[in-house]
Amino acid sequence: MLQGVLAQSNSLYVGDMLFYIVSFIILMLLVKHYAWKPVTDMMNKRATKISDDIDNAEKSRAEAEKLAAQRQTELQNSHQEAAKIISTAKKTGEAQRDQIVTDAQKDAQVVKEQAQKDAEQARRDALKGAQNDVANLSIEIASKLIHKELNADDQKALIDSYIEGLVKHES
Repeated sequence: MLQGVLAQSNSLYVGDMLFYIVSFIILMLLVKHYAWKPVTDMMNKRATKISDDIDNAEKSRAEAEKLAAQRQTELQNSHQEAAKIISTAKKTGEAQRDQIVTDAQKDAQVVKEQAQKDAEQARRDALKGAQNDVANLSIEIASKLIHKELNADDQKALIDSYIEGLVKHES
């Protein structure tokens, strides 16, 4: 009976083992088809996405560095352009200042010359006025001294000689 039990247990054991192996193979095929393939596809997609993200990040970083260098160049150019504008403005201001000073000096010279002309004219007018006053006074004095009226030619000659004496005396 022990042999019968052992033979029966061996056949059960081989039959169970065969069942387990077939079940395991079917289970492996099912897992491979329904679980393993989607998981590996998902992992491959994830790896591809991460790789693409890294590539995009590197491209973005390179582009950012390029833009930063470009901005730095533009900033440097704008500083140079501002310096040129300031230099040009200074030169223009200095030229305008020089022009204003030159114009002011010319105007002052014109005013000075005009003042001299006006002073000379005023001196001539004053001299003529004094001449007329002296002539009238001379005629009155001469009339009183001589007690007679001088004729026009004598009067003119007397006045002219007196004026020449005054002009020579002032110079």
